[in-house]
Amino acid sequence: MSDLLLEYEKATSTCTRCPLAATRTQVVFGSGDPHAELMFVGEAPGFHEDKNGVPFVGQAGKLLETLLNGIGLTRADVYIANVLKCRPPGNRDPQPEEIEACESHLFHQIELIRPMLVATLGNFATKLLSGKPTGITRVHGIPQQVTLGGNEVVLYPLYHPAAALYTRSMLSVLEEDFRRIPELLGLTTVVPEPAELDVEPELELEDEHAQEPAVQLGLF
Repeated sequence: MSDLLLEYEKATSTCTRCPLAATRTQVVFGSGDPHAELMFVGEAPGFHEDKNGVPFVGQAGKLLETLLNGIGLTRADVYIANVLKCRPPGNRDPQPEEIEACESHLFHQIELIRPMLVATLGNFATKLLSGKPTGITRVHGIPQQVTLGGNEVVLYPLYHPAAALYTRSMLSVLEEDFRRIPELLGLTTVVPEPAELDVEPELELEDEHAQEPAVQLGLF
């Protein structure tokens, strides 16, 4: 499957299905273990992801790695992708027509990777993959059985790590929800060490959006 995933990544790199193709630096397809049992799906690439071509490399990505380490996993053990493969200008929320144009890329990724558990990060990923309008605040930490990419998988909604950067009280909620992941994967339960936020999101936001300020509402 890894060869097929690589071929699809190459095909997707020139995608022009929506107007975001005109403003992106590059397509951010996804990264990680192509045979991963655990797949994370976020919202869309941000400033750093658009520049580097890899999802979750900014401050939210650092926190995600810390949370993974806390349950005995690393970034190399999972696969990470987004609903959108191109950065919306100013990191604004994805538009319905953009999601519609891009969603088949994500579904095909899931079909090729065949994960056991898909953890959605934030509202947009959760609503798309659950097929339900219920917001993340009501469904976070509650596993659901769904069919994605023609396969039965467990969907596990989580708050987006960026939510903990904007609202520090969210960190304990994320940690608690992450504690269930090993159990859902059938792994030995690991008691995570409390994550420490040693980042200053205000500084990163100033750096990323000095010319294009935006507030992402889909994180909560």
